Amino acid sequence: MSESSNEQHPISLYLKIWGLLFVLSTLSYMVDYFQVQGFLRWTLIIIFMFLKAGLIIGIFMHVSWEKYSVKLLLFVPPVAILIFIALMAIEADYSYLNRLTFSQ
Repeated sequence: MSESSNEQHPISLYLKIWGLLFVLSTLSYMVDYFQVQGFLRWTLIIIFMFLKAGLIIGIFMHVSWEKYSVKLLLFVPPVAILIFIALMAIEADYSYLNRLTFSQ
């Protein structure tokens, strides 16, 4: 969906996305209002958060109209950092459990 730099995106697209963001925010609020608890609560909140972030990045920050190489440049480093953080957390838990096991 590549467009030239002279063309503008229709205002209706932005209004539809704004409305969808409003609906997603309302749904996120309703999770708290209905006092959903446990794993379902956090799953719903994370899903709504990622959907809203994706819409904002894709449409309002115009990433949807960028080349594939620019998208990779934007998204691969944060994903790699998240993977490294997860690996460090796993290793830290392993070290902590070993200290608890063998310190007594």
